[in-house]
Amino acid sequence: MKIAIGADHAGFELKERIKQRLAAEGFEVCDEGTNSAESVDYPDYAQKVGEDVAQHRADFGVLVCGSGIGMAIAANKVPGVRAANVSTQWEAQMSREHNNANVVAIGARILDDAEAQLVVGKFLSTAFAGGRHERRVQKISEIERHEQTVVSR
Repeated sequence: MKIAIGADHAGFELKERIKQRLAAEGFEVCDEGTNSAESVDYPDYAQKVGEDVAQHRADFGVLVCGSGIGMAIAANKVPGVRAANVSTQWEAQMSREHNNANVVAIGARILDDAEAQLVVGKFLSTAFAGGRHERRVQKISEIERHEQTVVSR
């Protein structure tokens, strides 16, 4: 499984630790940056990871910033991305089971290293439940397509 990962300056150190653990567990990891704790703009990295996932260059994405909020907002602007900002293992599980999220966004200022690792692990190990949730995810995709059409007019 290939994972695209990205962070801003606030998430850089946690991203590095998550990346190391994912690689040790056998995941192929595509690091989209940032590569230091120097101040950067989070939308740049959210877009890179989102495009990797939307264009099927990666199976899932992991984004890390201070809170995870801005990264999720930015990634969700990429058509085909369903990014979830989560802070608990339960939220990570539900985002996959019920929403078929394909990108997880976490906050380095919210989660310690151990909990962040568990949240990412839960996200990546949880399958989409399908069933009644499939219809709902399809409706999200329909909204996305509709809004792209409206905006392009």
